[in-house]
Amino acid sequence: MASYVVALDQGTSSSRAILYDESGTPQASRQFEIHPHYPQPGWVEADAAEILDTELAAMKAVLSGVNPASLAAIGITNQRETTVLWDKATGRPVGRAIVWQCRRTAPICRQLIADGLEPHVRAVTGLIIDPYFSGTKIKWMLDADPTLRARACRGEVLFGTIDSWLIWNLTGGRSHVIEYSNAARTMLFDISKCCWDDTLVRALDIPPAMLPKPVTSSGVCGHLAGGLPGLEAFAGTPISGVAGDQQAALFGQCCFDAGMAKNTYGTGCFTLMNTGSERVTSFHGLLTTIGWSYDGTTTYVLEGSAFHAGSAIQWLRDELGIIDAAHTCDLLAEAPQADQGVYFVPAFSGLGAPYWDPEARGCFFGLTRGAGKSAICRAVLESIAFEVTDLIETMKLDAGIAIKQLRADGGASVSNFLMQAQADYSGVPVSRPANVESTAQGAAFLAGLGIGLWPDTAALTRMRAEQARFTPVISADERDARLRHYHTAVELSRAWGRMASDDATKL
Repeated sequence: MASYVVALDQGTSSSRAILYDESGTPQASRQFEIHPHYPQPGWVEADAAEILDTELAAMKAVLSGVNPASLAAIGITNQRETTVLWDKATGRPVGRAIVWQCRRTAPICRQLIADGLEPHVRAVTGLIIDPYFSGTKIKWMLDADPTLRARACRGEVLFGTIDSWLIWNLTGGRSHVIEYSNAARTMLFDISKCCWDDTLVRALDIPPAMLPKPVTSSGVCGHLAGGLPGLEAFAGTPISGVAGDQQAALFGQCCFDAGMAKNTYGTGCFTLMNTGSERVTSFHGLLTTIGWSYDGTTTYVLEGSAFHAGSAIQWLRDELGIIDAAHTCDLLAEAPQADQGVYFVPAFSGLGAPYWDPEARGCFFGLTRGAGKSAICRAVLESIAFEVTDLIETMKLDAGIAIKQLRADGGASVSNFLMQAQADYSGVPVSRPANVESTAQGAAFLAGLGIGLWPDTAALTRMRAEQARFTPVISADERDARLRHYHTAVELSRAWGRMASDDATKL
């Protein structure tokens, strides 16, 4: 009988499930959109119940007609840093989840920096102090409702990232865990010792009783509970592979050796380089974090993240209404009249690496009366390539080695225009796999390894197939000029953000 692995891929804008066979080939896929909430400028929230319901619905859809005896394992990958608090007794969220993009905890971060905690955070967690990470989100939620902290001290309110939230519900409340690569994004986790750091837990006044148990990326961490509507026949299936979405994508791209790198073009852009079993400290605004823990070894990565990529394309569709689908953006960007010298900085909620500027704001530059839809679409797509180029160049400085090839995945990687722009502006060949859903594939690979479906990573490498390769075609002079113009636009967007913030303070 054939064996299958189902990967649950819970992202910022959608929940999906993909069923893989023993050859690593997807056999069924289902996806449901979720709806973020924006209650104030810079605030981003999500309904954790909607996240769970859509993920369960996607899982049920892809398992329809599958013999329960053939389902070998469940893998999970998820948006990281997004923070959920829930009632242990009822299993219900105590409020909306705070999404990774949310910037509301900037004042808490400034206070932590003023208190002198930045060196400790960098040394222990590999991160910087920023609203991006979960720790300050937990503190904000507990501070906003003082009764929650008292209940959390008694173990009545639990914290988790999205992997924790899904596993808790899939196991019927039997497993309150967090996988290493997700724990590493909380700003509370010692990535060398793989445990919670007492100093940071105390500094943020977080009750230890609410923290989940850290577990490795590959290996059984729970079993599917009975009683889940539509999934009763699959009860007992092991959950044996878990990783944050970007680490899962690196694993799914088979970047198993130090120096290999990928970029995921999703809601945001995330460039990761495998640095092996040794931590590489960044001195240029990147993050050092855990890639995965498998077979007794923890693999580390350098990571750079840009907060808005695919979300900028969604913005063109949903807020501006100038495209009806993502593919339309590609077609408009390729039009002869599209190159109008327009530049865009997608700093809707500040800038991530290497700038880490929460006050920067999105801006267009170089608009003329002749700049229409095509010029705007081209500028948005090029801004994504510029962001990733910044991350690649910074990674070279920190790691001391040049990236010879960038492996691309994620929804926006299907854009030929974007992939060619990425090769041109970075000067690095870009490899797009046959299956661009590397995030889900990475979760499936980890789950299969965790129960012995596949023997080792060498077997996984043989499964990867390249669909297309893009090589640089523009001159070095043109590349340098365009990068210079983009960097000027970035500095102007940061200056605007500082001015607006100062004016708001005076008012």
